[in-house]
Amino acid sequence: MAVVTVSGEPGCRTREVAQLAAQRLAFTHLSAQRVDSMLAEEFGPIIESNSKAWPDMAASILLRLGTESHLVIGVDGAELLFKNFPALLRIRIVAPENRRIGNLMLDDRLDRATARVQLRTRETELRATRKARFGRATAAPDTFDLTLNAESLDAAHMAALIEAAVRARDLTVHGFLSHAAEAQLQFQIRLRLARHGIQPQARASLKNVQFGHPSEEIFANLLDFYRIAWEYEPRSFPIAWDVSGRVLESFTPDFFLPESDMYVELTTMKQSLVTRKNRKIRLLREIYPHINIQVFYQKDLQDLVLKYGIIPETADSK
Repeated sequence: MAVVTVSGEPGCRTREVAQLAAQRLAFTHLSAQRVDSMLAEEFGPIIESNSKAWPDMAASILLRLGTESHLVIGVDGAELLFKNFPALLRIRIVAPENRRIGNLMLDDRLDRATARVQLRTRETELRATRKARFGRATAAPDTFDLTLNAESLDAAHMAALIEAAVRARDLTVHGFLSHAAEAQLQFQIRLRLARHGIQPQARASLKNVQFGHPSEEIFANLLDFYRIAWEYEPRSFPIAWDVSGRVLESFTPDFFLPESDMYVELTTMKQSLVTRKNRKIRLLREIYPHINIQVFYQKDLQDLVLKYGIIPETADSK
C-alpha cells in the first residue's frame, strides 16, 4: 500500500490539503477525527487518545485499511507509524505565525486577538499530544520527506505538489498490502497492545480444544481475543532418526498461526530448565530452515501479555 502522511503546524489547513491530495490521487483520506472515530469503534470510547498505546492502535486499523486502498493520513504524528515502510511519503506543512493567525481568523470567524490565543492553545495541545503518544513534543525535521511552506502556496498548490511527488516515486507500484503481511504485522501489534490491557470490543469464542498446559489455553484465549486464527499442535516434525531411518524423536510446536505462516512454542520453565527444549528447537531450525517459529519464554510472555495472566504464577513446569 502507498501511504501519504500530512501534518503540520496549527493554522496551516493541513486537513484541506490532505483531502485535496487524496482526491487527486484517488486514495482514501483519513482525518484525525475519522481515525479517532474508528479507534472508538474498534477499541471502545473509553480508550485514552493521548497514550503510548495510541500508535499501535492506530497502526492496527490503518494496516487493515491498507489491504483495500492507498491512504492519505491527515493525522499529526502519523509519519512515525510506518518507519522504514517503502511506499511512504511524509509531508510537513509550515507557515509564518501571521499567516496561520490569518487562516484561523477566516476559517473560524475570529478577531485577531482571539485567533492568536486560539493558535497558542492549539499549539500547546498539539505538543502535549505528541509528547504523550511518541515521547517527543515537537516534530523532528528529518522525519519528513517534503516540507511545504503555506505562506505563498494555497491548499490546491500543495495538493498538486504532493500528487507529483507520489507519481515521481511511483509509490503505488507494489499495490495494496497483502493479507498475509498484514496478519503478521497485526500479530506483533496486538501482543504489544495486550501489555496496555487493550483489546477490540468484539471477542471470538474459544475453540473446543484439550490443552496440555494451562498457559496454552490462556494464550489461545488471547489469540481469539485479538481475532488471530490459530491451530493447536497441528504438526509434528521428526528431528532424530536411527541408522535405518526410523524416527526416534519429534518436536510438536504448540500453535500454528496460518495467516502469518508462523509456529509458536510456549515455555514457562525457568531459563535454567529449558536446555532440552532449546535443543529440539535448534534441531528444528537446522533441519527445517523454511519453518518460521517463535519461542516465548517465561520472561517474554510476562513482558508481552502479563495483563492477561497468560503465565499463572505457579505454572513453571511446561
